[in-house]
Amino acid sequence: MKKPIRSRRALRWDAHACLPLHPEASLAPLLRYAEAGLHYVSINVGMDLNPIEQVMTTLASFREGVERAPHLRLATDLDGLRVERARARPRLTVGFDLEGALPLLGQPEMVSLFHALGVRQIHLAYNRNNHAAGGCHDQEQPLSPLGARYVEAINRAGVLMDCSHNGAQTSLDICALSRAPVLLSHANPRALVDHERNVSDALIDAIAATGGLICLNGVSWFLGQAQPSLDRLVEHVSYVADRVGVEAVGIGLDTCFSEAGLNDDPPGDYEPSYWWPERSGYRAGLEAATFLQPEVWRDLPEALRRAGFKEEELDLILGENMARVMEATERVSRELSAL
Repeated sequence: MKKPIRSRRALRWDAHACLPLHPEASLAPLLRYAEAGLHYVSINVGMDLNPIEQVMTTLASFREGVERAPHLRLATDLDGLRVERARARPRLTVGFDLEGALPLLGQPEMVSLFHALGVRQIHLAYNRNNHAAGGCHDQEQPLSPLGARYVEAINRAGVLMDCSHNGAQTSLDICALSRAPVLLSHANPRALVDHERNVSDALIDAIAATGGLICLNGVSWFLGQAQPSLDRLVEHVSYVADRVGVEAVGIGLDTCFSEAGLNDDPPGDYEPSYWWPERSGYRAGLEAATFLQPEVWRDLPEALRRAGFKEEELDLILGENMARVMEATERVSRELSAL
């Protein structure tokens, strides 16, 4: 493996990426994050559109693959990550994230089970409404009573409370209810690109007010470019930093990897245009998206310097803000568990 490029000892943390949701998917793309100098990446293990069988077999395979790889380690707690970071050749820490409440099967107790399996962040709706929460491509829906119980369970388990694909009202309800900081792990400002998946200034303000983060992504649709560029990503970073401060900014590129010959579509009656409707800003199905790649992490620090960010601000944006939010989330979990 190539020697990683690292900036000092500050953490480098990508809040969201996607491998094919298939038990035979290769974990080889994770090596690219390690070589780009990252310490932590969060990988999706399922969405509302994926049946629980697909979620669990994917999660089991990813866990075993991470445990077997000498350059990877499963996420534990923040102290474990900092110990790992201090090693001469730190391994890439891999956490998992769940995109939607349907895999929780109506049981808040499922949150602690997923946490035990390595899931470290959850949001409650993937684009469409469900029994718990509203999605960003559906009619506005408040957080349901069951959704409120999910938020409490997420806080209690020490899981990051994410809102990336939620509808606006659900996200605002979560901000008002959550005891821990709230996260947008891969979302961009709608003021710059008018897409339904991007978020309003009001929600950016509400997330920041919880002590949480807006992590900017590198997806073509949400940056407003057919081929997304690092400079455009930095424009989105600057917008959020100017509005709510560098302490509320992170990076979640949302890079999605595919694998030739591997079909990870959900089984059965699956209609992509329902989950990614053209009327909501998508073009020719999900395959039309392009993504910034993990290698841009090598150039991100210099791009942020050119935009006027100071060295200590770079460290916050590129990982230390995520570490602070995780630390606060773990603290809330201990407090709730002691009640």
